[in-house]
Amino acid sequence: MNEFFDALESRDAAERERQLMAALPGLVAHAQASAPAFTRILQGVDASAVQSRAALATLPVTRKHELFEQQRASDRTDVFGGFSALKRGPQMQRVFSSPGPIYEPEGKDADYWRAARAMYAAGFRAGDLVHNAFSYHMTPGAFIMESGAHAVGCTVFPAGTGQTEQQLQAIAELRPDAYTGTPSFLRILIEKAIEAGSDISSLKKALTGGEALPPTLRDWFAQHGVSAYQSYATADLGLIAYETQSRQGLVLDEGVIVEIVRPGTGEPVPEGEVGELVVTTLNAAYPLIRFGTGDLSALLPGQCPTGRTNTRIKGWMGRADQTTKIRGMFVHPAQVADIARRFPEVLKARLVVSGEMANDVMTLKVEAADAPQGLDARIGEAIRDVTKLRGDVLLLAPGTLPNDGKVIEDARSYK
Repeated sequence: MNEFFDALESRDAAERERQLMAALPGLVAHAQASAPAFTRILQGVDASAVQSRAALATLPVTRKHELFEQQRASDRTDVFGGFSALKRGPQMQRVFSSPGPIYEPEGKDADYWRAARAMYAAGFRAGDLVHNAFSYHMTPGAFIMESGAHAVGCTVFPAGTGQTEQQLQAIAELRPDAYTGTPSFLRILIEKAIEAGSDISSLKKALTGGEALPPTLRDWFAQHGVSAYQSYATADLGLIAYETQSRQGLVLDEGVIVEIVRPGTGEPVPEGEVGELVVTTLNAAYPLIRFGTGDLSALLPGQCPTGRTNTRIKGWMGRADQTTKIRGMFVHPAQVADIARRFPEVLKARLVVSGEMANDVMTLKVEAADAPQGLDARIGEAIRDVTKLRGDVLLLAPGTLPNDGKVIEDARSYK
């Protein structure tokens, strides 16, 4: 049996990059012509010139709150806020609602969210019965997994969420091979099965999502006979990355272009540095270009030991939106980036808020190379100019600040 879902996973890395970059001009032109929001966002952009990552990095980042704001501003004339290239009818199978609410379209393509690749890597095969415990109510999670399972050749039991006793009965009687759902609910099912003496031993593999799958929980599943893998997908973008048998990071999906940028900006960071995941999806139905997920991660060097040649990421490492209220004023990561950008000597900056409630102390820790005399005072002036607040400045040697993606650290005591 072929180890890979298709030949794309093992293609030459340089050839993949050429093909992805070759697809960019057409994607940008299509978004400009077919999605009114991108007609506005990409106004004046020459689509034919967007043929490299450097060119892509010059385009604006669109973040999730902008989807929400545009959808609210449309006053029901376009529930998708101008981001969908589809109209209601045969080309749009379903509409989903994610928290916000934010509405997402589903195109008619089989395996629309490309989840089959993650399932295959987790050991799902044609003929398997999949117990799908994602919610079938309003949100797309269950349909993301179900469409992927069908593309692999699996049969699906639409279990949904809750009703643990009925789910255990169904597992005992239907004898499914695999589970899809959150890792926390899988643990509940296993624990309740042990308590009740239910036989769910047919479950041997799982593809989880919606939550992090820490190694300790993955090992716990293995001790109870289930080989669990994690997937990283969103309702807007579909599959972004997936775990393989190597258990060394997550391999990027073949249908996305991923950048890691400094939080609050659209500027790519060096390989290995933690930043926000920004994704461009090669989806003509919903052509999101430089979509900021708000999630932190980092690129891993080298290729997956399984032979998959695409780039890997470390996985979910927290949230990039670190907006913090200081002395009654909101301070955003973009403001910290604005301050740092004013001084070429600054390599990295991190705003630390300390003190007790009602007595906030704001310190901007700055890595600077060959800092000239008076740099700290000038940075202090920039802090007041940008945030309207006073803050201390601490100059540090390059490489001093931790590589965790934090731009604003709230270290206050709330006791």
